[in-house]
Amino acid sequence: MSIRQTQGRGQRYDTILDAVGDTPVIRINRIAPSNVNMFVKFEAFNPGGSVKDRLALNIIEAAERDGRLRPGQTVVEATSGNTGIGLAMVCAAKGYPLVVTMAESFSVERRRLMRFLGAKVVLTPKALKGFGMYSKAKELAEENGWFLASQFETADNANIHENTTAREILADFADTKLDYWVTGYGTGGTVSGVARVLRRDRPETKIILAEPANAAIVSSGYTNTRNEANQPTEGHPHFEPHPIQGWTPDFIPFVLQEAIDNGFYDELLKVPGPDGITWSRRLAAEEGIFTGISAGATFAAAVKIAETAPEGANILVMLPDTGERYLSTPLFDGIAEVMTDEEWEISHSTPGAQMAKD
Repeated sequence: MSIRQTQGRGQRYDTILDAVGDTPVIRINRIAPSNVNMFVKFEAFNPGGSVKDRLALNIIEAAERDGRLRPGQTVVEATSGNTGIGLAMVCAAKGYPLVVTMAESFSVERRRLMRFLGAKVVLTPKALKGFGMYSKAKELAEENGWFLASQFETADNANIHENTTAREILADFADTKLDYWVTGYGTGGTVSGVARVLRRDRPETKIILAEPANAAIVSSGYTNTRNEANQPTEGHPHFEPHPIQGWTPDFIPFVLQEAIDNGFYDELLKVPGPDGITWSRRLAAEEGIFTGISAGATFAAAVKIAETAPEGANILVMLPDTGERYLSTPLFDGIAEVMTDEEWEISHSTPGAQMAKD
């Protein structure tokens, strides 16, 4: 086997924002079910570490183009973390102040990352769930004249996935079939935007949508009320707290409603939170793919689909982010900070450079 070589990208980027998109599709080799070919689209390769970099960039640039966002105006948004991190990156590169509202229940490292990128983070009580942080962002925007990013309502969200994510998928499977595309949902931008293209250009591809088993709000059949601006006016009665951060706020976003109304998915699967943790850990330990709980949950849905998929089917799974923003969550429960007994045994198998055991 010859040594690996690289050629460079053949271009120089003017800004970090030019590096958003064109994330790789990677084959799963060791943990994929034997009857299928499983691939993942690994969105952690975006410069801010998640799929939300795409919508963050487009929300800001679309608002710049049509004058909704003025030079130097403060941007405000409610987020479970990834959109906030993406917006913090974009606003830092473009010079906009950013205020993020986030429920206190989301991981500490997410708020620290946003602050590190220059954003202000306003926490809201966990008892008020996602609707609480959403209402706070809306209130702050109205009171201060700030630009509300509106990731849950704006067409700029799904549009960027139609124009980037979907086109990348078509290109990466241009020479072969794509039997299944599997995704979860938060705002719904990924499924709505990509499904527009797949339904038109690859109608044979079955679209699988996944949601938390204990917050299966789409499966419930109930749609929360919205105002004339398509903003939610209530939390969803079927929502329960779940560990799959980034999936399913406690309302059905207007962006997701497009996918529901147009039948943009062929099957809807409920995934228990522990399954997301299990498969995230397996992706890391057995494939070297370091990703978060939502990615593990999406992969769990794909494994379920593989049980009845035709022999040799090609399955593409969306992996939304990196695992580094889950260090304080149950994903890392049981991961030791000090040496384990086995590691102490390895250390003492040779005489040099041994730590003193307390």
